[in-house]
Amino acid sequence: MKTAIYLRVSTNRQTQAQTIEQQMERLRKHLELQGEALSADNIFRDDGYSGANLNRPGLDRLRDRVKGGLLDRVLLTSPDRLARNYVHQMVLVEEWERCGCRVEFLDRPMSQDPHDQLLLQIRGAVAEYERVLIAERMRRGRQMKLKAGALLPWTIPPYGYRSAPDCPRDPSGVQIEPGEGAIVRELFARYLENKGTLLSLAKHLWQLRLPSPRGNQRWSAASLRGLLINPVYTGKLYIGRSRSRPARIRRSATHPLGNPAYGQDSTPAEAWILIGTVPALISQEDFERVQVKLALNKKQATRNNKRYSYLLRALVSCGACQSACIARTTNGGLRYYICRCQAQPIYSQHDQRCRSRCIPAQQLDVLVWEDLCQLIIQPEYILDALQRARGGQWLPQHLQCRKQTMSKAQAGISQHLERLTEAYLMAIIPMAEYQRRRSELEQKSQALEAQMKELEAQVNRQAELVQLGSSIEDFCRRIQAGLVNATFDQKRAMVELLVDRVLVAEGEVEIRYVVPTHPNSEKVRFCHLRKDYFDDVVQVG
Repeated sequence: MKTAIYLRVSTNRQTQAQTIEQQMERLRKHLELQGEALSADNIFRDDGYSGANLNRPGLDRLRDRVKGGLLDRVLLTSPDRLARNYVHQMVLVEEWERCGCRVEFLDRPMSQDPHDQLLLQIRGAVAEYERVLIAERMRRGRQMKLKAGALLPWTIPPYGYRSAPDCPRDPSGVQIEPGEGAIVRELFARYLENKGTLLSLAKHLWQLRLPSPRGNQRWSAASLRGLLINPVYTGKLYIGRSRSRPARIRRSATHPLGNPAYGQDSTPAEAWILIGTVPALISQEDFERVQVKLALNKKQATRNNKRYSYLLRALVSCGACQSACIARTTNGGLRYYICRCQAQPIYSQHDQRCRSRCIPAQQLDVLVWEDLCQLIIQPEYILDALQRARGGQWLPQHLQCRKQTMSKAQAGISQHLERLTEAYLMAIIPMAEYQRRRSELEQKSQALEAQMKELEAQVNRQAELVQLGSSIEDFCRRIQAGLVNATFDQKRAMVELLVDRVLVAEGEVEIRYVVPTHPNSEKVRFCHLRKDYFDDVVQVG
């Protein structure tokens, strides 16, 4: 029997207290009493991961192994180590049982008996209640400490300050870092000059070769703006300056996975709560003057100029340097998409200007719209792309090579078995030799089969596109009638929905489409989609 163990603790403090090692010791002793050895490959652990969600690296690797048919049993100390949500527990248990793998807990061995199942449900509900209760108590405790001025509202101090090493969250231990403090004062002073802008500040810091707060070689406009609007530099600590909200900007469906997309809305200054003070770097008067100038510059920014209409605004990228393209209209009325690295390379984090040519906006808009109409009128192109993706043709090259190699190896073992059986039937080899060789071949075949299952699991994650054709055809049929007489606003809405990105390089245009596969997804922005959608994106270029 192939057994794996799973261990989890929620916080780094529990990791340092060795509670996860205590779990491992209990599980090891249990397996030793059963006469079973535990290999290092079958130990899956998540240090410092909450049981409130299933996005855990150790758990993901364990699920892949179970799905590949490589495990017969998963052993844990208690159900709350698996998950603190009863629904999550049931999802994992049922998923593993379908793969022929059973789940066992040391604290209370489970069976299919109704009483055991009822007890598992009760324990799952209690664990979920405890998690909510602990989270609420911690939130209230932090809130009370913040309002009492006993806790800093940050874990990493702002640029220009340092916290006490032994008490990093104590407001009384905050001190000014002399070098960074001088830079902060200079940035505020330079921005208040007549020609002071965020771009000029970024260029100045680049010339001085001063790294950003995160250690990058260049400062971004966002980091500079965040520094200039932070009231902590006046010596005042506030909480409640912003609140989280779902992202409003369009996020590409092919964007790399990471933290969930969200945005921040600033709250009125009247809603801020003063919780303490720290050493000041600038005066309140200078800070307010900077805020007035920031608001004025934001209002006059070129991105707020909506005089000219661009069908592909914020959707075009340079194929040479991968930077976004901005829209510009010349004094003569000619409209272009220009690589941002060509216009302002410092904003694109490049040392030199991009050598790409300006892209005529009118020609590109017409080209993309005609191609989009052709795609909607003939949805068989999309269905063909689905079929190719379903067949694994879009898999990375190394996965395709592995799949072909293992298929050839399995075919070779089958032929070897047939020849070995024929040799035994013709009395060329004795019975003992036949059994020994057959056993070796069967072991190799089982190992290859296990590897094939594990590979198929990787393939399925990228190719689960079954039964989507009818929904796509229905979508295309519904919007075909309005393509001919569509207004600019309607065209822009259609482009925002279907075009993920337009890459232009050396006169070649690559259009990446993202096609809705369900009526509900027609109204959902990319930044709000499920994470598994990112793996199943269909691009038609």
